Amino acid sequence: MADKKKIVVICGPTAGGKTGLSLKIAENFCGEIISADSMQIYKNLDIGTAKATKYEQSVAKHHLIDILEPTEPYNVQLFVKSCAEKIDLISSRGKLPIVVGGTGLYIESLINGISFSDQDDNTKTKQRLKKELSQYGKEHMYSELCRIDPEYAKTVHPNNTVRVLRAIEIYRLTGKTMSEQIKNSKPAQKPYDALIIGLNFHDRRTLYDRINRRVDLMMNDGLLKEAEYVYKNRDSFKTCVSAIGYKEFFPYFDGNAELSECVDKLKQSSRNYAKRQLTWFNRMADVVWLYPEDSDYIEKAEKLVKDFLE
Repeated sequence: MADKKKIVVICGPTAGGKTGLSLKIAENFCGEIISADSMQIYKNLDIGTAKATKYEQSVAKHHLIDILEPTEPYNVQLFVKSCAEKIDLISSRGKLPIVVGGTGLYIESLINGISFSDQDDNTKTKQRLKKELSQYGKEHMYSELCRIDPEYAKTVHPNNTVRVLRAIEIYRLTGKTMSEQIKNSKPAQKPYDALIIGLNFHDRRTLYDRINRRVDLMMNDGLLKEAEYVYKNRDSFKTCVSAIGYKEFFPYFDGNAELSECVDKLKQSSRNYAKRQLTWFNRMADVVWLYPEDSDYIEKAEKLVKDFLE
């Protein structure tokens, strides 16, 4: 491990306290934060993505936030490449790279050093899949993914048609599932000496209460206006339209649901997402779990980092 760059990873469910802990670690250990979130890379989408505030970003330097327009595509391959570059940059300055986020595929791919081949997009296959989506609907396409790759399907929300179609596309082009591709692309050695801190809760109801409160705060901060911005640009914001925090309000803008129903739906979707996140991180190796309900969890995290760096 001596020749490997040291990184700290903070992962866990939405509303679990990752941002607050990462700021404490960054302050005390001369660190810079790299966002491992599939939506925070987009400009002008701040509230629904729970992006670090301007103040929080002033406390510690943040990376991979506000780097793309919502019309631009983003995926795990681009993340791993960009994150590796940021880790090199931060380490070269003598700072500690702190990777923070809840997108399990991104984090696991980074710490395992998964390589992605530069596979050319097959235009005909893409067009065929889009036609099938239009003709049969997203439920049918998700069922197709469940049939060919049930393992990967468990990690994808049925509404995330970008990832669903991409996984089916890869299978049709190569005959290999996304799960197989990920497993077969792991190197013999992991690229980083990583301390992985996961945040969880002794009582799941505590997490759910935090999620519900966060949604209420987001509404007070102007989430509805941000969701309307995505709704009005839904034909060009291909990735964002499937993001939790925006799509739940589309029935309201269509005149098919009350606002209170959509808010309740967002809370439910966020709670379900948190379950999937915890399922993902629980199956990852080497995660050290801490519990924000414990009054000394920040002190425990700081001791873990101190011992890790020494």
